[in-house]
Amino acid sequence: MRPGRQHALSSGRPAGAAAVVIGGGLAGTTAALALADAGLRVTLVESRPRLGGLVFSFRRESGVGELTVDNGQHVFLRCCTAYSRLLERLDAAHLVPLQDRMDVPVLDADRMRLGRLRRTALPVPLHLARSLAGYPHLSPAERAGVVRATLALKGLDPADPALDRLDFGSWLRRHGQSARAVEALWDLVGIATLNARADDASMGLAAKVFKTGLLSAPGAADIGWSRVPLGDVHDDRARTALEKAGVRIALRTRAGALTRGADGWQVTVENGPHGSEQLAADTVVLAVPQREAHALLPDGTLDGKDRLLDIGTAPILNLHVVYDRKVLRRSFFAAVGSPVQWVFDRTDASGLRSLPGQERSQYLAVSQSAALEEIDHPVAKLRARYLPELERLLPAARGARIHDFFVTRERTATFAPAPGVGRLRPVARTQAPGLFLAGAWTATGWPATMESAVRSGTAAAREALTELGFPQGQLPQEAA
Repeated sequence: MRPGRQHALSSGRPAGAAAVVIGGGLAGTTAALALADAGLRVTLVESRPRLGGLVFSFRRESGVGELTVDNGQHVFLRCCTAYSRLLERLDAAHLVPLQDRMDVPVLDADRMRLGRLRRTALPVPLHLARSLAGYPHLSPAERAGVVRATLALKGLDPADPALDRLDFGSWLRRHGQSARAVEALWDLVGIATLNARADDASMGLAAKVFKTGLLSAPGAADIGWSRVPLGDVHDDRARTALEKAGVRIALRTRAGALTRGADGWQVTVENGPHGSEQLAADTVVLAVPQREAHALLPDGTLDGKDRLLDIGTAPILNLHVVYDRKVLRRSFFAAVGSPVQWVFDRTDASGLRSLPGQERSQYLAVSQSAALEEIDHPVAKLRARYLPELERLLPAARGARIHDFFVTRERTATFAPAPGVGRLRPVARTQAPGLFLAGAWTATGWPATMESAVRSGTAAAREALTELGFPQGQLPQEAA
């Protein structure tokens, strides 16, 4: 870094090591905050004009006025303790509240019957017993089979490498689960959390999801989602928190090369008309997707570097519908027996209701995970398929006027949780001093969730500070 810039960054900060974090998503934001809180002079480099990575909002001029649109519906669970801690750090926990108790309305599209997956305050696993006993989408025999499979699942270790080589679907069939039980329960949860159907998911990651979410504590699966645009949280409030911590934020800036010399790392960055700049750092955290990390990692810095290219990606498709009237009374619901997976009411968060003449309108977001077959379908084809399906699920939508229908696509939304992916995911520390990895795709033990991203940022910061000689008591706290 040029001497003048280095002096400016260190003004008001403890003299000490410099760090460059590449990537301004949840992992990079978490790592940058932790390093700055420890007294490092931190520069956060992000190629986009905003922070948040794949968790973001944008403005759209619709048929009724300008809306604020989230690129997709992101939720978390009470067991996501690292993400909850990040929300508190951003002073945003009140904007992303949790349910008092897990309550998931599940609509059977074939029988037009509503069921609920709800917990009580009883200890695990009795907290779900009443809900499962009355779950109308399974027969009594299937419910009994689910109990037996759950007990078998409770005894598994998600970190067992043998489980990583198995697929979840095969395990479910071996434990007596019918196709209906897989659709109406296991995939209902698994597709949304893993971004893969049971046959395509690592048994180890599936065990992590169900053991942590449903079997670790009575309230572990209580659901939270943002009541404001995601950009308000992971761009605006993240930027405020980073700036208060003394982090220099370089947006629209792309990292081009990493080189290590006798005095540490040199990071070459490009910032459009401003040209290139050399950033000097004792510590570098790569908090970017796996393929981008592969391109930036110098040879010899990561054993089996090419394995990163074997970590696949999985898409998520989101359909956005603005109706001229209220067609859904609940905040959200899930569907079985339908191509529709999860539907959320985003009316208030989008600002729709504040637009002139739109007090009665409603904006629904349909979240479709594991959407490989449809991710590239044209909007007209998706509209022709999903609008009639929403009318079938929501009788109030029949005859409603559609003010707007549009699609957002995340073709590489998550890493693919395929069997064997566990052995491909690297830990935070590389073979090169001062160089660390972060991202939901690294070896956090979690699937590709916001929780995994935040945990990875904390892990990278802890490793970096440990290498710099910080005592254990001064390291960022790991989530439970």
